[in-house]
Amino acid sequence: MNATIAVITFRAMLGRRRALLLLALPLVLLVLSVVLRVTDNNDIDISADVLQRFGLATLLPLLALIAGTGVIGPEIDDGQIMYVLTKPIPRQVIVLTKLAVAIVLVAAFAVVPVLMSGIVLQGTTAGMAPAFTVGVLVGGVAYSAVFVALAVLSRNAVTIGLLYALVWETLLGNFAPGAKSASIQQWALSVVDALTSASPVKSTVDLPVAIALLVAVTAAGTLLAAYRLRSLPVASAE
Repeated sequence: MNATIAVITFRAMLGRRRALLLLALPLVLLVLSVVLRVTDNNDIDISADVLQRFGLATLLPLLALIAGTGVIGPEIDDGQIMYVLTKPIPRQVIVLTKLAVAIVLVAAFAVVPVLMSGIVLQGTTAGMAPAFTVGVLVGGVAYSAVFVALAVLSRNAVTIGLLYALVWETLLGNFAPGAKSASIQQWALSVVDALTSASPVKSTVDLPVAIALLVAVTAAGTLLAAYRLRSLPVASAE
């Protein structure tokens, strides 16, 4: 971790436009939860559906995409990253710092709102609120690592990330069981399923497999980003 890089990255990510993007979806989730609670449309089936489809399947990957690509992608695109690479800072430290910032942002703008939404909808019933909180957190770490790696590997990271989150996990996942099981969303849902007794929450992946895959994807994304960053030519900073 490098404190200076972390502070600069937080300042860049929390600028006016990016902050609005990070706040928009959590606010929609919270408002929806309050409306459902006030109108007594918050039975356990509806609550689980909101937390899974909106919180885990929509809010989490989109916020992780904004955070994961935003912490390093713009610096690579405009060449500013080269000034950091000329400093005596190991490339893996740069990547780990950027990843840590992305994870903190996901925790603040996805994990906390999902916890608040779960409490508004169901309180402590069936342990659903803390279960989804843990699931969104572990899923957020994996998503962040993947999207940071994408940002280092490609200038089209946002497009590729959207295709993965919206096409592979959401669209194909509803029709192809193989695609559904090979997704961070399902692995995170497996963690949720293990932590709550709410019957509507069901995952297609066994918990040990899901945990192993989450760890493997997180490690692979981090290592790949560090390796690719190491190969960027410092001379292009001129």
